[in-house]
Amino acid sequence: MRESMSDVDSCLMVTMSGTSVDPRLRRWLDSGLGSVILFGDNIVDVDQVGALLAELRSSAPDLLVAIDEEGGDVTRLERRDGSSMPGNLALGELDDLAVTERVAGAIGDLLAGAGIDLDLAPVADVNSNPQNPVIGSRSFGADPALVGRHVAAFVRGLQSRGVAACAKHFPGHGAAAADSHYELPIVDSPADVLSTVDVAPFRAAIAAGARCVMTSHVVYPAWDRAMPATLSRRILTDLLRTELGFGGVLITDALHMAAIREGVGSAEGAVRALAAGADLVCVDLALDEQLAVRDSVVAAIESGRLPAERVAEAAGRVRALQSWTHPTAAGAWNPEVGHAAARAAIARRQLPPGVPLHRAPYVVDAGVRVLPGVGVTSAGLLDVMTSIDPRVRGMPLTAAPDDVDAVLAAAGDAPLVVAVRDAHRRAWQGELVAAALARRRDAVVVGTGTADDARLAPGRYIAAFGCGKANLLAVAQLLLGRAREHAA
Repeated sequence: MRESMSDVDSCLMVTMSGTSVDPRLRRWLDSGLGSVILFGDNIVDVDQVGALLAELRSSAPDLLVAIDEEGGDVTRLERRDGSSMPGNLALGELDDLAVTERVAGAIGDLLAGAGIDLDLAPVADVNSNPQNPVIGSRSFGADPALVGRHVAAFVRGLQSRGVAACAKHFPGHGAAAADSHYELPIVDSPADVLSTVDVAPFRAAIAAGARCVMTSHVVYPAWDRAMPATLSRRILTDLLRTELGFGGVLITDALHMAAIREGVGSAEGAVRALAAGADLVCVDLALDEQLAVRDSVVAAIESGRLPAERVAEAAGRVRALQSWTHPTAAGAWNPEVGHAAARAAIARRQLPPGVPLHRAPYVVDAGVRVLPGVGVTSAGLLDVMTSIDPRVRGMPLTAAPDDVDAVLAAAGDAPLVVAVRDAHRRAWQGELVAAALARRRDAVVVGTGTADDARLAPGRYIAAFGCGKANLLAVAQLLLGRAREHAA
C-alpha cells in the first residue's frame, strides 16, 4: 500500500495558498507530492516565484510546477499589468507561424527564468460558437486548420525551452455555449463534426510532440451521453489514447469547477477521472479538502474500485514528464516579441478615418475582461492610454450605466473612444455602441475580445484581439499617433 500511496501523490496537482509554504504542504512534498500549480495569489514577481519554487523543491527536487500562462487575456506572472504577449486570437489573425513560435518561445523564456516547467497552454479549442462565454479570444480562431497550425507552432516554441506544453481543453470547448466554471456544458455536435473540427487541433498538437493534454468538463453525447470528458473512458482512453495515439500526460481541468463539483463532487471526480484515463488531477481546493481527495483515491484503490495498476501507470507518465522537463531560457526575456506581434495583427485591418486622433480623447472603457477565479485580468484601455498621455480622460464601466447619454455627453467636444468586449453577447454594450455612434458619427469603437463586434460599428471599429497589455498598448499607440515610434 505504501507504493500505491506514493503513486497517488504523484498523480495530484494541487494549489497552495499565498506566498508561503504551509507546514502540512511541506510534509506532503516530503512524502512525494507530484505537482503544484501556481495562481495569481502565489505571485508577486518573477524573483519571488523563483525563491518560492526553490523552497518547494528543497523538499521535493523533482516537483512539477505548472501555471496558466497563455498570453493575452490569461496571465499569472504578469497579472498586475497584463501580458506582454498578445494571445492566441491576435496570432491567428496575423497567421505567421514563425511569429507564433517566437511568442511561445518568449513565454518559455519567462517561465524558465522563474523555474516553471509546465505551461497549461496552448488553448487548442476552435472558436466555432461566437456565443461561447469562456474561450473567445483565447482561441487562435474559428478555422480548425488554422488553429491546428498555430497550436503546433506554439508547442514547438514553448518546448524548445524545455517547458512542457499542454493542449487544452480536449476534445474541444469552443462549441460550448456555457462556462464549465459555473455549470456543465453540453455540446451536441455529431461525432463527425467533433472529429473534423474540435479534435483536429489536438491531432496537430500530438503530432508536434505536446507532452500534455488537458481535459474539458463538457458532455459530448455523440461519444458519451452520461459523463463529461474528464470522467469518460470512451473519450480519454478509447479516443485520445487508442485512436489518436497520445502517450503523454493527461491532466484534468480543475476539479473544483461547478461542472464537476456540483455533479459527482471533487473527490469522487478525482477517482473517476483516474479510472477513465487521466494521469494528473488538478485539485484547486483548500489543503484539508485536497488531503480528503487523496484519501478518497486511496480508499478507491483499497476497495478495488480503482485498479492500483491504473494509478501506477498514471504515476509513471508523470514521473517521465518530471524527467523530461528542463526549463532553459534561450536568452534574456524579450517582451518586444509580443508587442511587435500585437501591432502587426492590429495593423492588418483598415483603421477608421481620423485615426490617429488629432487630440487627447475621452475613453468610455467597458472592455475589461473578468475571468472566473482570476478577477480583472489587467488594466483597461483607459488606463493604458492615460499612462501614455495624461491628458486622456474617460470613464470605466463594468455594468450598464443608469444614463448612457450622460456618460457620452461627458466627452464634450473631445474625440470619443468606446471600448467594449464581446458586445455581440452583451446587450448593454451593444446599446452603448449604438448610442455612441448615433450621438457621434466620428466615435471610434475598440473591441477587446473577438472581432465579432465589428459588425456593430462598420467603418468605425478597431479590433484589439484581446485585452492583454500588448494588445491594448498597440491600440493606444495607434489612437494617439505613437505607433511609428515603436515600429520595428
